[in-house]
Amino acid sequence: MSAQQITLIDESNLQPIENVMIFDESHNVMVLTNSKGNASIHEFSNDATIIISHPSYEIRQFLKSELGGGPVIYLKEKVIKLSEVVISHNRWEQRQSDIASKVSIITAKTVALQNPQTAADLIGNSNEVFIQKSQMGGGSPMIRGFATNRVLIAVDGVRMNNAIFRSGNLQNIISIDPYTIQETEILFGPGSVIYGSDAIGGVISFSTLKPSFSDSSTAILNGQIASRVSSANNEFTTHFNIDLGFQKWAFLSSFTQSNYNDLLMGSYGPDDYLRNEYVQQINGVDTVVPNKNPKLQVPTGFSQTYFMQKIRFKPNQYWEANYSFLYSTTSNYSRYDRHIRYKNGLPRSAEWYYGPQNWMMNNLNLTSSIATTFYDEINIRLSHQLFEESRYDRGFKDSIKYERIENVSAYAINFDFRKQFTGQMQMYYGAEWVFNKVNSEGTDINILSKTQTPGPARYPLSNWSSYAAYATFEWILSDNLKLNSGMRYNYFALNATFDDTFYSFPFSEANLKKGAVTGSLGAIYNPNESMWLSAIVSTGFRTPNVDDIGKIFDPEPETVIVPNPELESEYAYNAELSYTQIISDFFKFDATVYYTVLDNAMVRRDFQFNGADSIVYEGQMSKVVALQNAAQASIYGVQGGLNIKIPGGIGIKSRINYQKGREEMDDGTISALRHAAPLFGSTHITYATSRLNLAFYALYNAQISYDNLPVDEQGKDYLYAKDRDGNPYVPSWFTLNAKVLYQMNPILSISFGIENITDQRYRPYSSGITAAGRNFIASVKAQF
Repeated sequence: MSAQQITLIDESNLQPIENVMIFDESHNVMVLTNSKGNASIHEFSNDATIIISHPSYEIRQFLKSELGGGPVIYLKEKVIKLSEVVISHNRWEQRQSDIASKVSIITAKTVALQNPQTAADLIGNSNEVFIQKSQMGGGSPMIRGFATNRVLIAVDGVRMNNAIFRSGNLQNIISIDPYTIQETEILFGPGSVIYGSDAIGGVISFSTLKPSFSDSSTAILNGQIASRVSSANNEFTTHFNIDLGFQKWAFLSSFTQSNYNDLLMGSYGPDDYLRNEYVQQINGVDTVVPNKNPKLQVPTGFSQTYFMQKIRFKPNQYWEANYSFLYSTTSNYSRYDRHIRYKNGLPRSAEWYYGPQNWMMNNLNLTSSIATTFYDEINIRLSHQLFEESRYDRGFKDSIKYERIENVSAYAINFDFRKQFTGQMQMYYGAEWVFNKVNSEGTDINILSKTQTPGPARYPLSNWSSYAAYATFEWILSDNLKLNSGMRYNYFALNATFDDTFYSFPFSEANLKKGAVTGSLGAIYNPNESMWLSAIVSTGFRTPNVDDIGKIFDPEPETVIVPNPELESEYAYNAELSYTQIISDFFKFDATVYYTVLDNAMVRRDFQFNGADSIVYEGQMSKVVALQNAAQASIYGVQGGLNIKIPGGIGIKSRINYQKGREEMDDGTISALRHAAPLFGSTHITYATSRLNLAFYALYNAQISYDNLPVDEQGKDYLYAKDRDGNPYVPSWFTLNAKVLYQMNPILSISFGIENITDQRYRPYSSGITAAGRNFIASVKAQF
């Protein structure tokens, strides 16, 4: 190494730090570190004072004369960060303090310490998003009282939400590999100006790893090998990635394989959650057998495979192309909540499982920084996704297994532009086209004769398309006051053709063509760099998709959803106020209050099919319901956080989330909103020093009494514990947990954890599966 070169290293994980700014006191000379953490200081005068600065690390300064010999300099990460860079707000990098909306960031460092099994668990670690699970192979985020198709998920800027995202709980998020996530941003409140339909409760934006270029003629090779085990479900996960970089080309490959056995619940809690028996086929006959260990949730095990390939090309300083291929698949995995339903003292289902959940994404992203009259930078994204999901269910001692398979092809083109007009104003604008094609088929399988006959499909043959244009503006009115504004116009078209082979529909097709306008206006007031106050009013919308208009499905026993081609879009109107205060580098407090109204809400209501209020579905007389624009819902809440730095590397972090939602019912009465989670939060005590990170923390949830349960949930007694009157309710719960991450050397790190130390038995609100009991986690990672 040259005597005129220094290397900047993170003291906790011993990894190089890229984009560290190195400058002198007069700011006459400034350089940045490369991907190896290296920077040349030969341009600085011999008597210069060199300042080393990075938004995430504590500032250090040296005399150049002290840096002879090409030293390695270790930087300590800040516990209290003034403002981080986010992308999710308008698809371009911005400082968090320049945005009126609330945005939370989950870094790769947090993921390394927490060691989540799935992307759903990763999001839950933010302690600001509530995660519902119907089965272990699941995870449905709930944000500010909204969930499923009212929360948008994006991966590398591509919307994952498709035409069959339903109002019932989803598990698509587990198709994203936690090992490949570089950073996750959670945008709270409506994000429809940028992301369009579905972005009502918020946006979860995942950014995956990018290949690294070499800054010399010598190629660079980096890689990682990791393995993790967990005791509660006997998890065994292996992962590797390799990153090869040249000056203009770079390549990254990644592979992860996870295997999970049945999940073990805790020892101390409601007996209502115990799995005392389950169904097993013995000599071809469905038989109820006792569970030798009632804490073992049979059947919940599954496996998952992830693969990612990225190619990056930068022919010059102005143009860059990035191509990525992501693929994920699972084994069959049982829907556990369907296995714990009973009728007349016997299980309703002998089998109920999802087939492999397959997801594939091709994403080509082109960027240019050649300024023109119309833009300074342009970002073009072309993407294609394939989704495949399937369901298999068979009633207890029924010989017919119902198979339903769905395939969605999703295409999208995005154009995003940035234009700086003056030093006080810049504009972000763009256009989007999205097209989804849905194929669905049904088969009835006789398990005795092995014969197969066609059955009714879950969805009609259909397609859904979206055309949109948007523009957002940022004005700097003064040194202390900034404004954000934006508007989007969206045009949607849906076409569905119904097959009347199995049901005599009163219609043969449904065609929907609608437009939607959404907007936002926000202000940020910074009296100084350590305090800011922001306010925003915004709207969001969700247009009916194929699942809304065309689905036939049983959401709960003896009920069937039928198509309703008369649906219209629902709109959300949101207002929120945020306050952040930082005192020096040892105290940070933030709080956000919000109020949202959902108008023309699509909700399940009693319906008639060909004049009948009940029909036979899968051999059972079922009450007819359909999604209808029949309600107004409202939700208000508070999100707050506290972060304290104590000398000696100790920190205290705490977050709390309170929300209260109301929904108008058919008869004019008011019910609690289904996706409004109970009060929940966390408190962490952390210790960080060179190479070592420790965390001891508590997670907690408040109770929901029977009277405060949503009306729809009050009838699901199989999901909940029983109160003294025998009514379902959600008990309060808390867990104590500990994590440790130790960087042994620049190559090898080890981590250990104990989750739910006191072995509590609890089931998060609205979930069908009981959470893990005491869980020991160990992992090892080698990187080069």
